[in-house]
Amino acid sequence: MIKAMILSAGYGKRLNPLTLDCPKPLLSIGNETLLSNTIRFLERNGIKEIVINVHYLAEQIIDYINKKKFNLSISIIKEKDDILDTGGGVLNAIKFFSDKPFLIINPDTLWNENYDEELQLMKKKIFSDKNCKCSMLVVNKEKSFDKNFKGDFNLINDLISRKEKNNLKYIYTGMQIIHPTSFSGLIDKSFSINKIWDKLILKNELFGIQSKNDFFHISTLDVYNILKEKF
Repeated sequence: MIKAMILSAGYGKRLNPLTLDCPKPLLSIGNETLLSNTIRFLERNGIKEIVINVHYLAEQIIDYINKKKFNLSISIIKEKDDILDTGGGVLNAIKFFSDKPFLIINPDTLWNENYDEELQLMKKKIFSDKNCKCSMLVVNKEKSFDKNFKGDFNLINDLISRKEKNNLKYIYTGMQIIHPTSFSGLIDKSFSINKIWDKLILKNELFGIQSKNDFFHISTLDVYNILKEKF
């Protein structure tokens, strides 16, 4: 059984003014917040232990978790002084994951049951292929509701690549399973997860699973307002 981390420390500035007094993970779509939707997705897929990092408007997220009483173990790590970015936030929580691969997930994608099978494919990849240090879910940018995404990667024979930078066809969905050894030797406190990905790409250790789902991601205020009506 893998553990999971939900990245929830960010400022959500592209959703101002909504996020001036509400952290992005607590914005609602339908009957769920982005955070509760993500937790229910993890719970449905058998995950029992979750770590959530918080920084911006941290107390609101902490209070929300305490009041909701979800049916799984949730540990909260507060980044008190400075926000640690996506990579530093994970490194700060690495002790929770011992030596086994763990899942990192962003709450601003609208996760649903259609992703369940793809999560299983990600788990199968990282636990069956010794060369795989990270298995990430990517989607062709043509399947994105937000057409402003330029693309993050290419996918060649299941390997993630950043070659042909002017023609990157795949978007990172916000879900990956990574081995904790990928963070070994790092001394920086605050850094982007891209630093880890670039290192793994050079070693052919970053693998991609292509999602077949339409990609709904809360990227901007305009997108949020449209998706709130849609769902």
